[in-house]
Amino acid sequence: MSKIGIFFGTDTGSTRLVAKSIFKQLGENFADKPKNINRTSPAELLQYDALILGTPSYGIGELPGLSTGCLERNWQEFVPYLDGMDLSGKRVALFGLGNQERYADRFASSMIHLYRLFYGQGANIIGQWSTEGYKFENSDAVIDNRFVGLVLDQRTQPYLTDERIKIWLAQITPQLLPALAEAPPV
Repeated sequence: MSKIGIFFGTDTGSTRLVAKSIFKQLGENFADKPKNINRTSPAELLQYDALILGTPSYGIGELPGLSTGCLERNWQEFVPYLDGMDLSGKRVALFGLGNQERYADRFASSMIHLYRLFYGQGANIIGQWSTEGYKFENSDAVIDNRFVGLVLDQRTQPYLTDERIKIWLAQITPQLLPALAEAPPV
């Protein structure tokens, strides 16, 4: 598809609000409206060659879902449908939410599962993010001293969210746009 697809999982609505902010900053010429992962299909997600995927952080190092206390289906229920699919040619940027004070021992760790799934099935993961400016003990979402995607703490650093999104989008948009140009017409 010739736009960026934005998909998110959410429980309290925070990830949805961040996805909407990302969409607003990108604009409707470059991205389609964000879609909740519990209201979409794998076919809908896979029609995009450029993706921004967002996840809240629930459970202990798990993808959020019904078994981790979410009230609705989330990534945990969706990803099995992608098992074994070839995701080569997809460019994927990830964002995740977390609370670095309350969950310092597993800050934003859920994001690593999306990273492993999409990377393991051939997608090109872009948008790694610095760990500077955060105070946490551990995050599974850190590889080579960088987060695998943008991390936002809406509880203790909400005042940094808009600027972090702006900087991150400036970084990833030039990497996502070539995927749009290479996409076959729909």
